[in-house]
Amino acid sequence: MSEAAIAFGIVFLAELIDTSGLVTLALSARFGPRWVLLGVGAGMAVHVVVAIVAGSLLTLLPQRLLEGVLVVAFLVGAFLLVRGEDDDDDDEVTTTPVTRWSVVATAFGITVLSEFADPSQLVVATLAARYSAPIAVGVGSLLALWAASALAVYFGDRIQRFVPVRWVTIVTAGILVVLAVITAIDAIRG
Repeated sequence: MSEAAIAFGIVFLAELIDTSGLVTLALSARFGPRWVLLGVGAGMAVHVVVAIVAGSLLTLLPQRLLEGVLVVAFLVGAFLLVRGEDDDDDDEVTTTPVTRWSVVATAFGITVLSEFADPSQLVVATLAARYSAPIAVGVGSLLALWAASALAVYFGDRIQRFVPVRWVTIVTAGILVVLAVITAIDAIRG
């Protein structure tokens, strides 16, 4: 399986249960989907670039130390997902944008701020370091973030009717724990 496909699957699941999707849903309900999606999409691109750079810097570490860092990062990501607490709820639009570009700017700003140091950003950085394939991981991750954002904009609360949030959280956290175990085994084997 390619690194892009792996990144897409993991990041998509992580983003589905993230509260930034609720922020995206609220913005699109208030201002319309097209311009909100444009702003959110641009914000997600910034989010992925920051994560890929951080993950690429991790690859400069010696292999065993890198694998140790990755194990911890995967486990922290799983913990953050299961814990279910997120500071994204504090993000609110205080003024009504009057132009389409102010809607784009508002959606962009909220996305960049709410996604900074978010569990999905940690997952992207960790995958970039794990696979040493920043372009593939970046493309897969960005497509996953865009797809999850599009679902939030167009389908909103319908997602919860088909896929229980708890189930998605448990599956995503489980995948991160499995990746932590695989990485730990690789580190031990040398």
